[in-house]
Amino acid sequence: MAYDIFAQFYDLLTENVGYGKRADYFCRLLSSCNGQKGILLDLACGTGTLSIEFAKRGYDVIGVDCSVGMLSEARRKCAEEGQNVLLLCQDAAGLDLYGTIDFAVCALDSVNHFPGAEEVQKAFDRVSLFMNKGGAFVFDVNTVYKHKNVLADNSFIYDYDDVFCVWQNTLNSDLSVDITLDFFALDGDGKWERSTEEFSERAYPLEDIEKMLVKSGFSVVGIYDDLTLDPVLPESERAVFLARKD
Repeated sequence: MAYDIFAQFYDLLTENVGYGKRADYFCRLLSSCNGQKGILLDLACGTGTLSIEFAKRGYDVIGVDCSVGMLSEARRKCAEEGQNVLLLCQDAAGLDLYGTIDFAVCALDSVNHFPGAEEVQKAFDRVSLFMNKGGAFVFDVNTVYKHKNVLADNSFIYDYDDVFCVWQNTLNSDLSVDITLDFFALDGDGKWERSTEEFSERAYPLEDIEKMLVKSGFSVVGIYDDLTLDPVLPESERAVFLARKD
């Protein structure tokens, strides 16, 4: 399953995210639509760090991800933190919950990782299907600008004490970016072991995403520059959508 290798190193590569600050920001947006706490879906929850933050802030959290490796890390961390998060291994486009939800979050450009526009639409449809009327949906996306000017055909190096990562991008004509991650990690014998993960991200014009949301039964409350309430700009690398279930 894709991302299972990535899961082993994901927390290390995202240690600068500032999960607490990001959780506070998302909660502020959610509360602006519905001030009550309730059941929150963390879609594409990865290793569960944000799921845990939401649980600490009083939400009943359901974490969903398609990667067994990511969920294994999430389960371990939830146990260590003493947080009761329901974790489900599901694809976003085939989301199937046991009941309804009041809130949904899909963070850290997870929407860009869905295979294509059809799958994004299906994921929005499924979130809408299970969301109570008046519920709020917050997610962020990497913008077309970021794909063209930041990710592009660039390579990045991450050098840690026990892990060395080479991140290589290839920008395609449809503005998708093929990503290859080569990890070199020390094994128990002090030897370097190589593992590779490959996946793609897809960027969409923000107006196309807005149309998808409306088609799924949401109204768009706002589209913001990352971690702010300011309008998204042409040079914004990440856009945050706040939508309400009509």
